[in-house]
Amino acid sequence: MLSLANQFVAHATRLLFAGEPALWTVSTHGRVIGSLVCQNGTWRLSWFNGADRRLTSYAGPLGGDVEALAESLSTRLGALVRLESQPV
Repeated sequence: MLSLANQFVAHATRLLFAGEPALWTVSTHGRVIGSLVCQNGTWRLSWFNGADRRLTSYAGPLGGDVEALAESLSTRLGALVRLESQPV
């Protein structure tokens, strides 16, 4: 059931941000280390100076499932990675 809910949220996110720009900060250990941007349906993950190499080397999918991305990044780092939506 949770999987179905996650799929619904991911699909709604893709529909919601298909034409509108969106921005998330990427943080860990209380420090912002990057950003996730969706513009015109294109997703881009950018890292700030000092971000951990385990994260900057991430080459996985960015297809609009923000929760899954946060989980993947957390697994890579071995610590909680948060993606927080920001007003554009």
